[in-house]
Amino acid sequence: MTKMNWKSVAYPALGVVLFLALWQMYVVLFKVPLAMLPTPLQIAHSFVDDRVALFSQAWVTLLECVYGFVLAFVVGVPIAFIIASSPGLNRTFYPLLIAMQSVPKVALAPIVLVWLGTGMESKLALVWLVAFFPIVVDTAAGLRTTPVNLLELATSLRASRLQVFTKIQIPAALPHIVSGAKIAVTLAVIGAVIGEFVGSNEGLGNLLLVANSQINTPLSFAALILLAVLGLGLYGAVALAEHALTPWLPHTVEHE
Repeated sequence: MTKMNWKSVAYPALGVVLFLALWQMYVVLFKVPLAMLPTPLQIAHSFVDDRVALFSQAWVTLLECVYGFVLAFVVGVPIAFIIASSPGLNRTFYPLLIAMQSVPKVALAPIVLVWLGTGMESKLALVWLVAFFPIVVDTAAGLRTTPVNLLELATSLRASRLQVFTKIQIPAALPHIVSGAKIAVTLAVIGAVIGEFVGSNEGLGNLLLVANSQINTPLSFAALILLAVLGLGLYGAVALAEHALTPWLPHTVEHE
């Protein structure tokens, strides 16, 4: 492990340890009631005692996030290509995308629930709704920034439209696509939890509601921590994909 990699792991770990230590001291010294704020040790005990429920429900939420994100990506990239290729279509549909994004998804959740029921389908729809916009916007922006000289060269070589798209535009737009995917994959967790809050009998969102109704604060915090871990893990997976797909690009390196 290089010096840079060692620091990238050690500093965040040290920050977490210090934060947890201060949290533990605050709750103990000021005798904060358990119902208001548990200590990190009490949350750790909840992870052990309720591990079956926590990890089984985390798996459900993870599947909702992954499936919904993949659906948003598969649908969003072609739509972004269509929008970026035609100024007329861009002017026609971009305001609709903005309007759709402006509507709070928690307000749409009950309607989606009526349409698709309480199963996996409604959760996928909500994840798709929150993840779709950043993928489309960033991908379209990347496609528009394709170097003109490369497009002219492809035209002179009589490349087909598909060849131009796959060989030139997509590689040039990859940094923008990955940037949109990073935003979308973290929003996917929010969309899944919204769906589980409104109507579901499984998932970490539903477990949070059950724990809150029972005033089981340690379990609530354990579920919240798992949601954060899910978000970090999904973001890390997209970041790894970025390094694999764009090895020619200089990636950010932190200075000492």
